[in-house]
Amino acid sequence: MGLADALAEWTDVDGAQYELGRTVGLFADRTFLQVKWVFWSDNPVGEALLDMLHTLVRAGVLEHRDEPDHQFRWKTAAPSGC
Repeated sequence: MGLADALAEWTDVDGAQYELGRTVGLFADRTFLQVKWVFWSDNPVGEALLDMLHTLVRAGVLEHRDEPDHQFRWKTAAPSGC
């Protein structure tokens, strides 16, 4: 399963960071509960994953909304330039 499948529906920021981390191989054999500290504490890995999510939003790959929570989902239309 790729990131497009994992983020097909609106997903809260922690879950989106986790799915992105799994996609790039950071959390291959770990559950969300085993790595939740990465998203709930101030550390470089969690911040890098969040930065990557926002970069994908700016690139037109993901959508982001602030309400009801900070959430991300895969954008169904291809970004321009692809």
